[in-house]
Amino acid sequence: MTDFFTRKKNELQIELNDIQKNAVLQTEGPLLLLACPGSGKTTTMIMRIGYLIEEKNVNPNRIKAITFSRASARDMTERFQRFFPQYPPVDFSTIHSLAFTITRTYLQKTGVAFELIEGGGKGKQVLTKTALLKRLYKEALREDGTEEEMASLSTFISYLKNRMIPFNEWDQVEAPFEKAGNIALNYEQFKSKTEGHLLLDFDDMLSIAEQALRMDEQLAEQFRSRYDYILTDESQDTSLVQHRIVEHLVAHHGNLCVVADDDQSIYTWRGADPAYLLNFKLVYPDAKLLRMEQNYRSSKEIVDTAAQFITRNKQRYIKEMRTENKESGPIVIKQFEDPKRLLEYVTYELLDEQNLEEVAILFRNNSSSTMYVNELHRRGIPFYMKDADDRFFSHWVVEDILNFMRLSFNTERKDIFAKVAMKMNLFISRDMLSKFMNQSTSGNVFEAFVQTVQLKGSQIEKLDTCIDVYKRIPDMRPVQIIRMIRYELEYEEALKSRAAKFGYRIDHLLGILDTLEGIASQVRTMVDFANRLKELEQAVQQAKFNPPENALTLSTFHSAKGLEFRRVFMIDLVKGIIPSEEDEMDLPMLEEARRLFYVGMTRAKERLELLSYREANGKSKEDSRFMNEVRGILMKPEERKLEKFKQPDLSTLPDPDGISDRTALSVGMHVTHRVFGRGVINGIGEENIRIQFGETEKQLLLETILSRRLLKEVEL
Repeated sequence: MTDFFTRKKNELQIELNDIQKNAVLQTEGPLLLLACPGSGKTTTMIMRIGYLIEEKNVNPNRIKAITFSRASARDMTERFQRFFPQYPPVDFSTIHSLAFTITRTYLQKTGVAFELIEGGGKGKQVLTKTALLKRLYKEALREDGTEEEMASLSTFISYLKNRMIPFNEWDQVEAPFEKAGNIALNYEQFKSKTEGHLLLDFDDMLSIAEQALRMDEQLAEQFRSRYDYILTDESQDTSLVQHRIVEHLVAHHGNLCVVADDDQSIYTWRGADPAYLLNFKLVYPDAKLLRMEQNYRSSKEIVDTAAQFITRNKQRYIKEMRTENKESGPIVIKQFEDPKRLLEYVTYELLDEQNLEEVAILFRNNSSSTMYVNELHRRGIPFYMKDADDRFFSHWVVEDILNFMRLSFNTERKDIFAKVAMKMNLFISRDMLSKFMNQSTSGNVFEAFVQTVQLKGSQIEKLDTCIDVYKRIPDMRPVQIIRMIRYELEYEEALKSRAAKFGYRIDHLLGILDTLEGIASQVRTMVDFANRLKELEQAVQQAKFNPPENALTLSTFHSAKGLEFRRVFMIDLVKGIIPSEEDEMDLPMLEEARRLFYVGMTRAKERLELLSYREANGKSKEDSRFMNEVRGILMKPEERKLEKFKQPDLSTLPDPDGISDRTALSVGMHVTHRVFGRGVINGIGEENIRIQFGETEKQLLLETILSRRLLKEVEL
């Protein structure tokens, strides 16, 4: 055994620590390997596979390694070939790839034809998942769904399947918007409506594969007998149905190595099941548990702070991440006046950087990146988009603003007027607009509308204001025009009404307007503005698919997992973004948001900067609670003592009549929650409270419930 590690040290200059060696040697039976960030898990996995082949004489074809992404599969394949070039390749693939093989075999056996409606491919898809969902959405709600709604609907369906929730319960699960559960059921019914022919999306591959392995013993044996050893990577992001597939495959031999870090589980919103890891021994009673706690990536300050920060979470394995790396300077915490000042700071810091490929800007939401793309492109700073999302440029808010501008070029365009008329807070109905569109009119559309449709005096006054605004628009610069659209044409008020009606996040929508203002402030004409948006859209595509050399990385926290950089800027760290308002009110969601923040922190090797701002959209902003937690960790003991005795700020309490005393709560009490409505208290713990809202039980953070007085007792 010692010879193997000595040989690899001499051949590859790789020296494993004691825990890593134990992970390599523990080949038989189930093993849960908890790997802290930067602890060398990929190297350990490759060495474990090499040990199986070289020391235990296992045929490489009998080993299966399951990865989270195709990129990880490629990386591990290349690393194995580099470490062990003398052996045939091991089967590295994603769980979806494996599931597709099982599903295809099962459907061919049962004589069922199928067609993939997701993911493209060589053949032309007659119908895509997106197109089908759009059609079903319009049938259910009688209007076109936005891209955000389509994305949230698709994620919702994926969540239902990955959590293996029975069809008859789909319409009872909390949905992203009204009728989403019914649309999901209609979607499934449509895909199987033709006898002997199925339409399949990616998640169907998982569901059918699990069902096949569970119900067809002959097929299950066919796949179980292929592999003697199975390894799964990034298992904290594995869903219940994916775990079940693996369970079926190792049912005979139990030789399973699960590599995971429950502190980096950040995908529960799409079906990942971190609780499975916490209950690992219930599924595999004989499992061994090893903790890889030594971080080789980050400086001592970053490791010590991040390790202490994540202990605020309670639903986790206890780990003590540590490092032997040296100190490299304190973690930087800065609060700026507004997002523009934050952008200026980051930009000037980047201009001093020589090795931009070692630098990353990380953010919670993709919408945060557009102003940075604009500024970096303008200054010629090369950048790479890890997960480029060009939906910003086709977002309906952006299209609205462009339509408002287009109308100014020709105020006789009824077709454009029809697109913006309902978005100026004119309080007109769709019937009024339809009547106008069906009438033959000419001239200024606002004047023609007044003459064609019967209106109240207040409506006529608003239309007169529009006429005046459109007379002034041609002489103004784009940034002034956007402000007039927002405030004088009352587009912002209309946005708020629409957000309240359809459940959109108004801060996100106002952020898009702020971004457009920032872009518009740098151009002189509306044509220049439209061209600039096109230019930036192309720059984003270029940055994703063909980035220049020595480019810094722009990425969401989610997509940054697995990456590392010498210097990391974490931006927009304000309350409402991370954690979001929804995160704040739900304990499991709050813990996931904290894990996401932790992932961002642990990407940095030497320099970590946590950046926020005091004001945006004309509203004051508070620092993220996570930023304050880090600030508290970094305080000297005497500073922490002073902080402890500060009086709490009660000015933000939303309801003075709400319950603020824990003793006033009791199990069985009927309450009303400011967001979730009426419910019944099912349980009260040390840190959380369980409340039944209709068919859904929510576990909420008790501290937030009491400090914000979110509950009131309901008299029966």
